[in-house]
Amino acid sequence: MSRVILASKSTARRQVLEDAGVPFEAATAGVDEDAVKASLLAEGADPRQIAEALAELKAVKVSRGRPELVVGADQTLEFEGGLYDKVDQVDQARERLLALRGKPHKLHSAVVVAKEGQPIWREVSTAVLTMRPFSEAFLDAYLRDEGEAALGSVGCYRLEAVGAQLFSKIEGDYFAILGLPLLGLLDLLRSHGVLTR
Repeated sequence: MSRVILASKSTARRQVLEDAGVPFEAATAGVDEDAVKASLLAEGADPRQIAEALAELKAVKVSRGRPELVVGADQTLEFEGGLYDKVDQVDQARERLLALRGKPHKLHSAVVVAKEGQPIWREVSTAVLTMRPFSEAFLDAYLRDEGEAALGSVGCYRLEAVGAQLFSKIEGDYFAILGLPLLGLLDLLRSHGVLTR
């Protein structure tokens, strides 16, 4: 059984692959995501297109000169037509969650597989998540419990943890929400002999 390369430093993506029994090693792509996003936004790209472009860029960059399959992934948050990035501080997470409170937002999760510098497969999945109108007392307790962990995702929540309590409705693929659309990827890995059929 051969291994794949995950072109990501995301702990959540690594955990998804590990939990699914995929043999992999992780490598960072060294992509200046902020510069790429700014360039794509200037060209009129939407958040979904930006997620796909970043996933492809990571996969292609890491796959150059490597015989293994390389998995690149990216996720963007779209809220009221705008693209949102991760925040750096817990007080910024509080502001973000207050803005999202009681409203829907979209998570666009893209995965691209490349081999020897060429993309060979891709999938983009969009989930719509609606936050419930939680109280500020709940929010303060949530941020006290989560602390710095809330800064690990663009939405300031971990759906696989206490962040689930923020929501009233979720439409979309669970794995995509975690940042890595998985089921189609597993099919591809089986067809390439990475996983047993």
